[in-house]
Amino acid sequence: MTTVRIGIDVGGTNTDVVAVDSGGNVVTWHKTPTTATLFDGIGTGLAAVLARVRPADVSHVMLGTTHPVNALIARSNLARVGVLRIGAPATLSISPLADWPRDLADLVCAYSAIVRGGHEFDGSEMGPLDEDAVRAFAKACGATVDVIALTGVHSPANPAHEIRAGQILAEELGQGFPITLGHQIGGLGLLERENSATLNAALRFVGAEVVAGLEQALSAHDLRAEIYMTQNDGTLLSAAEAARRPVMTIGSGPTNSMRGAAHLSGLTDAIIMDVGGTSTDVGMLVGGFPRESALPVEIGGVRTNYRMPDLISVGLGGGTVVRADERLRIGPDSVAHRLTERARVFGGDTLTLTDVSVLAGRLTAGEPGRAADVPRSLAEQVVAWVDDQIGALADRIKVARSDLPLVAVGGGAHLIPDEIPGVSAVHRHEYASVANAIGAAIAEASGTLDRTFQFSVGGREACLETAKRAAVDAAVRAGADPAGVRITSVTEIPLSYLPGDSVRVQVKATGPLT
Repeated sequence: MTTVRIGIDVGGTNTDVVAVDSGGNVVTWHKTPTTATLFDGIGTGLAAVLARVRPADVSHVMLGTTHPVNALIARSNLARVGVLRIGAPATLSISPLADWPRDLADLVCAYSAIVRGGHEFDGSEMGPLDEDAVRAFAKACGATVDVIALTGVHSPANPAHEIRAGQILAEELGQGFPITLGHQIGGLGLLERENSATLNAALRFVGAEVVAGLEQALSAHDLRAEIYMTQNDGTLLSAAEAARRPVMTIGSGPTNSMRGAAHLSGLTDAIIMDVGGTSTDVGMLVGGFPRESALPVEIGGVRTNYRMPDLISVGLGGGTVVRADERLRIGPDSVAHRLTERARVFGGDTLTLTDVSVLAGRLTAGEPGRAADVPRSLAEQVVAWVDDQIGALADRIKVARSDLPLVAVGGGAHLIPDEIPGVSAVHRHEYASVANAIGAAIAEASGTLDRTFQFSVGGREACLETAKRAAVDAAVRAGADPAGVRITSVTEIPLSYLPGDSVRVQVKATGPLT
């Protein structure tokens, strides 16, 4: 029996659905406009793909979506959160969510408190956990809180107080009450980890909605496949984990495109440029995976420490509006998913970058005669402006002066010229327009570790081996085949301000699904 996987990517303009076989080859695909109702586009795409693939042959379905980040930006469908920090008196000087946008903090935070406890960087106890204070917090939350975000000082080094406090909260509020533990969400850095845990808690309803909607869409097409969501680093979370940790999927869209571009091009180190209908995302592929940002990432105005790709995003896409009245203005607004209704070559009345690409001979689409009244000089001026923007983006994302290959993907990849200064070659592929869904379909499971070791105590090699084993174990728990797990990155960051030859060690292990 032929086994296939289905990858789905829901973007702001289009929803892409792709079926790939066990060798990673594309069997069939479909692109449809994204609608206000998230799962309408998914249903349409699935129906088209399943007309050519038997439901019984589908083993896995992987979804990447911008739904969670859109909910944060729009401040919609967010849960009310009780925020508990374990770290008094050392952390009392800064209250929880102090650096949040006030409107978002007021919307999300129903109650907050800081109780005694927490650990040092080496995992030793700062002081005993104040269990009575944790019980008092639970009672104070009452019926005003939908979910709790619980974060302890240095919990990645020792999560004991977080785990115990979580048990107490479950005793007081009920075993099924949703609780986000900080050490399961973010890395080192108390405030960023607390922010990450709180955002995850706030997205509880959104995550459950996405998973339930996908399950219903699959059921309607008689699919019995295993369901996964793609997460920020290009790897997978099971549906149950994605519902529990929706914030881990918040940056999956651009990452899927980068992984899909790597798969299609066969390159492991390259610039990836994903041009959609509304925006362009530019990133770096290193060792086959997106280069991760070394800086804290802001989401909806909140500083976090998720593993996120290092990206440059600009408002430039196939649906970007071109205006030429008193002066030339290009974007940043876009006709988005209404491109085929509003663009001139499709019979609309709005001049877009897609129209200009058709007039310049870079794209064959629609009826060029409908935009024949656009002056040739204007089209050339717009093309020159786009080429300058593309060249500047490619230059900004590089960290060295050497020329690198560039992989052009996305429905608007026709905007990328064939020759770019500083780029050795521009790679294109027949399936480039659905690279994001391909990236979801071929994604693997992963596990990570991020903690501080004292090399003077156990020795460098022994500490690194411990970290690698922990990352491999985490990948296997996430669904990776133990026989295929490999270490994909090891980072050592000396912490000179801490004693005992202290080093922050970050390890990532990746492997194909069992």
